[in-house]
Amino acid sequence: MLLRFIRNPFVSLLALNNLLLYVHWSGNAYMLTFPSGLGMPLFLPSGLFTGAFITANLLLVYWSYAHFLERRAVSELALPGLGRELGIGLLLGFGLFTICVLIAMALGLYRIEGIDRWQNLLAGVTGGTFTTPFGEELLFRGVWFRILEGVFGGWVALVVSSLWFGFVHAGNTGETFAGVASIAIVYGPLLAVPFMVSRRLWIGIGLHGAWNYTMGKVFSGAISGNSASPGLFKTTFQGPELLTGGSAGMEGSLIAMLVSLAFTAVMLILAVRRGMIVPPSWSRKITRPQLDV
Repeated sequence: MLLRFIRNPFVSLLALNNLLLYVHWSGNAYMLTFPSGLGMPLFLPSGLFTGAFITANLLLVYWSYAHFLERRAVSELALPGLGRELGIGLLLGFGLFTICVLIAMALGLYRIEGIDRWQNLLAGVTGGTFTTPFGEELLFRGVWFRILEGVFGGWVALVVSSLWFGFVHAGNTGETFAGVASIAIVYGPLLAVPFMVSRRLWIGIGLHGAWNYTMGKVFSGAISGNSASPGLFKTTFQGPELLTGGSAGMEGSLIAMLVSLAFTAVMLILAVRRGMIVPPSWSRKITRPQLDV
């Protein structure tokens, strides 16, 4: 009876949501409380050690819940094909954001003044740049989208998980209403469609991490309304807020929205043509094997 209750989709959603948030927030609290890495091995940088520790615990919680309580194979995190799919995601994240920058440069909005320090490429890469995207993909696509899709189908899961993804970012320091709306309407679907097509999380994880890394560490931009930190290039980004995103950063700009929506549309068409859109549970037909006579 207890296992049946735990396996209820909505119980699983709430339980996994809270467990993953606790692991992520407690890890971030550790970084803020002990910025010098108190208690970590002396030969490891504090950010690297803490980021790896948070990621390992997120994976442990997610896998353990699926294996011991849901009693299912964690196919969305299967290792075969990991390198190829993660690589595709990394290239997509870097390529899509670079296209946004090139369009902004062509419009005279974005200027690269020179190179800052190459060491900026390494600063904080395990915090908001990679650990946070990894945790968010587990939470919003691995938990919210996957579970809602299993009950209500792919289209409802896409809408609801994306809206929740945007709402959670509303608390970011410099985030604007337009920025939150763009995260919900544009970037939630952008990160969900790779899962819809591949049924795995690796492409989305790579895309999310590379998008954030390119935005912050290469082009020195603000990430989802958080303060911008120095990256590889010294840049200026000036113009109408509609085209620059204001304090929300490039993510809140019309340029990035249109580029992302175009990619999402292509991926959704691919998903529809491949028959990858999961219907609601109550409309699925039970297929019985046909016997040869």
